[in-house]
Amino acid sequence: MEREYMEFDVVIVGAGPAGLSAACRLKQKAAEAGQEISVCVVEKGSEVGAHILSGAVFEPRALNELFPDWKELGAPLNTPVTGDDIYVLKSAESATKVPNFFVPKTMHNEGNYIISLGNLCRWLAQQAEGLGVEIYPGFAAQEALIDENGVVRGIVTGDLGVDREGNPKEGYYTPGMELRAKYTLFAEGCRGHIGKQLIKKYNLDSEADAQHYGIGIKEIWDIDPSKHKPGLVVHTAGWPLNDENTGGSFLYHLENNQVFVGLIIDLSYSNPHLSPFDEFQRYKHHPVVKQYLEGGKRVAYGARAICKGGLNSLPKMVFPGGALIGCDLGTLNFAKIKGSHTAMKSGMLAADAIAEALAAGREGGDELSSYVDAFKASWLYDELFRSRNFGAAIHKFGAIGGGAFNFIDQNIFGGKIPVTLHDDKPDYACLKKASEAPKIDYPKPDGKLSFDKLSSVFLSNTNHEEDQPIHLKLADASIPIEKNLPLYDEPAQRYCPAGVYEVVANDDGSKRFQINAQNCVHCKTCDIKDPTQNIVWVTPQGGGGPNYSGM
Repeated sequence: MEREYMEFDVVIVGAGPAGLSAACRLKQKAAEAGQEISVCVVEKGSEVGAHILSGAVFEPRALNELFPDWKELGAPLNTPVTGDDIYVLKSAESATKVPNFFVPKTMHNEGNYIISLGNLCRWLAQQAEGLGVEIYPGFAAQEALIDENGVVRGIVTGDLGVDREGNPKEGYYTPGMELRAKYTLFAEGCRGHIGKQLIKKYNLDSEADAQHYGIGIKEIWDIDPSKHKPGLVVHTAGWPLNDENTGGSFLYHLENNQVFVGLIIDLSYSNPHLSPFDEFQRYKHHPVVKQYLEGGKRVAYGARAICKGGLNSLPKMVFPGGALIGCDLGTLNFAKIKGSHTAMKSGMLAADAIAEALAAGREGGDELSSYVDAFKASWLYDELFRSRNFGAAIHKFGAIGGGAFNFIDQNIFGGKIPVTLHDDKPDYACLKKASEAPKIDYPKPDGKLSFDKLSSVFLSNTNHEEDQPIHLKLADASIPIEKNLPLYDEPAQRYCPAGVYEVVANDDGSKRFQINAQNCVHCKTCDIKDPTQNIVWVTPQGGGGPNYSGM
């Protein structure tokens, strides 16, 4: 079909920290050089920040470079970190506080801020628009525009007003547009669906280790003012997880008597009976956490997968006509559990390379090799190099053994220990058979500290039009019941933090696999953890999904 089109110098997919930093930098470089660069950012969420979820302790290093006057400009960094508490939880009741000396240096947070990353993205979007960037929320990039020579020439946005069968709805149908560009940057976040396709098409990961992921589940609580300690950062390792199923938690005190509380679980976990959501709910009952939350009120809920493979898992960054940036590439620093400043820096480096190419009169379509060169010469590369072993050490040696290795690597060798650990087993391949793993008896939620999935999804303000096509596709519809159910007790029922997947009994006693796609919070866990890689996450209609306010 003939689609309408718009032409830009640069199209950026995703209005997160990476995409917006790239957009701002492009306009800054253009102003410096007295040239005109047209920049368009598309964002599938209903507004900028609607899909953004992060811890978030924020390191301002990249922001200092992008907007040195961010304080004067009113950036929402209001709560400086005042202290770091780290505990090893030994059981449901006991804990040991880790002395500061034994904490890897990367886990110290002096000079950082506790922020809502969604609010920072909204502020970055205001700066970008002030510089002349066009931002279109509610428009989902459906696919990359690739010409007959294999060059990326922009993107196609998804059709709007389509029914469950994919037919146009009378009076509502608006076909997607082509947004053509000399260069296209993909900043879709972790496991971005077009990023995933581009990695496959251009074989970008041929020399990289397998990417590894975690799922982060997070809530915001209003707590009793007498329990509030603005700027306090609390991290835990250990219970309710163990060496075969690793992860850790965070509890951050921000302003206005609020705390962020969350659990990150490595998606390399082996027990198919494990439910990350339920692990998080019971974790909140531990005395270390309960002391702050008791008597408080839960006001928000969300979940998101996290790329944590680090430097060893980075695919090739460029292809003809464009590049991957931020978590679409996988730049999170797992040793710091931070990915916002690294995402921002990757976007700025890509923007510098594009501005340079356009200033030289290039018409696009080439590979941005200067982005790769600048990355290798930057503090971003140095930071990722120093943390390259962090995740692999925990996978290989467990939480305690891996923690000891990381202490030696980070505190004694400064991240430059003369050995590089590799972990090539993808997360989805780590599940044991259901018959080989212990069942887990999760306590019922009490409605005060712990809750069920449906009431949680309600708090995420998730919405998809009911009759649009299901965006969670099965490559083979028979696999969930015929293969995953007998082998793994169909783990999608548990790893999804929104209750999207259910095994339901038919009237005749047979079983069917039900997908409640309206509940989907776009975390991407199913696309990552399904043991048969049978579930494929594709973009729903623009504007659908969670609408996070302060995440």
